[in-house]
Amino acid sequence: MGITYSNKELSTDSISCGGSFKIKLSLTAEPDIADNPTDIVLILDRSGSMRGSPLASLKAGAKTFIDIIDEATDSSQDGQIGGGSHIGIVSFATTAAQDTQLITSVADLKAAVDSLTANGNTNHRDAFEKALALFDPQSTNAKVMVMFTDGNTTAGGDPEPVAAAAKAQGVTIYVIGLVGSDGIDIQALNSWASSPPSSYVAITPDEEELEKLFEDLAQNISKPGATDIVLRDTVSPCFRITSVSAPTKGTATLVDQSTVEWKIASLGVSGSEGAELEFDVQHLGQCSGDIEVNADLDYSDAEGNSTDFPSPVINVDCGTVITPEECPEPVDIEIDGCDDFIEYDAGDVELSSQGRILLLDATLRGVCPNRRVALAAIVTEVDDQGVEHKRGVKTMTIPAHTSASCRDVLVRCIKFVLPEDETAAVSLCTERHFRARFIAHYIDSDYECCPIL
Repeated sequence: MGITYSNKELSTDSISCGGSFKIKLSLTAEPDIADNPTDIVLILDRSGSMRGSPLASLKAGAKTFIDIIDEATDSSQDGQIGGGSHIGIVSFATTAAQDTQLITSVADLKAAVDSLTANGNTNHRDAFEKALALFDPQSTNAKVMVMFTDGNTTAGGDPEPVAAAAKAQGVTIYVIGLVGSDGIDIQALNSWASSPPSSYVAITPDEEELEKLFEDLAQNISKPGATDIVLRDTVSPCFRITSVSAPTKGTATLVDQSTVEWKIASLGVSGSEGAELEFDVQHLGQCSGDIEVNADLDYSDAEGNSTDFPSPVINVDCGTVITPEECPEPVDIEIDGCDDFIEYDAGDVELSSQGRILLLDATLRGVCPNRRVALAAIVTEVDDQGVEHKRGVKTMTIPAHTSASCRDVLVRCIKFVLPEDETAAVSLCTERHFRARFIAHYIDSDYECCPIL
């Protein structure tokens, strides 16, 4: 079946400036359905919350899935599931129904899907029971359930024991979740699915993505597992990778501080198989707000499988950002499109430095609201003998913030001009070494002298 699932998820959705989090990569692969006959049961939610466009998107996704399996089993969409494989349809609301048995007729399968109407509660337990009853215990076919749901269990009791019994009998369970109007219990979906859950559970808040989720799951079924897998994940320049854990399968190496490479010799060649890789990432402190974690993610294998990893976003809170020194004002220059050259008087420019410019950032931790801070930055240069030479000191007032509680304040771009002189270097290309020291304290205080009685 090739790569049937790929995922990238974060351990948290928000961190503070300079904070760390984990990234988990997951892959699932299955044997080729053409050479490994498989019985698949689509378990489809038709509860009341599916009324309207969600049900329409579900039907489109399920029928796309059936078409892909049709072609994968006998190399053509001839209206029959071939190669000894079968598909069955179970739908559920307050109770579940076996809308078809395990059959090969594409027309009958699509007719069953098209006949679904939305009404009632959500009984996952009965859905799993009806789906499990479709499988022939004597059959040597691989057994797969694809559960789709958009809500929490509201009827019929706990479905987890039935899902566990199905897995114990060798059934592979995929779960597709749509975050409906009443939310969805992700922990429950993880408990129903095969292990590891990150390889067998897909969640979307967007009903328009349902057809693609079903398509992605079925798309790679025509390919036999995956071999010689190479996955390279590069994070945004706002982050760096600090450590890589051993994956559940294969090997992983840190290429540089922003790229990890994961290699797997084979996955899902003889049976359904999942693999996970976790690595730690730290924020570098220059970006804030909602940041896309991915810079690039490249996947390849010997079979030419395709993957579709999500691009997660994390919120980085760097507190209040202060830039005490403004950059020089630019001079605007315009040139007409047909002019070959222009001579322009930019006005008076003062010679402010001959040498290098050092920009320093400093984060003031836990600054309480409504209090200004006095900040001093001191820079020295260290020569080859370890002797420090004074290069400058700056003092500045950091404005008070008005947040409800104490928070970090990032002070950016404290500028020092570092001239070339007899105590430094004789060339702009010479390596130089500096030290920076900071002193900060509150200016404002609620202190008052004791009154004289």
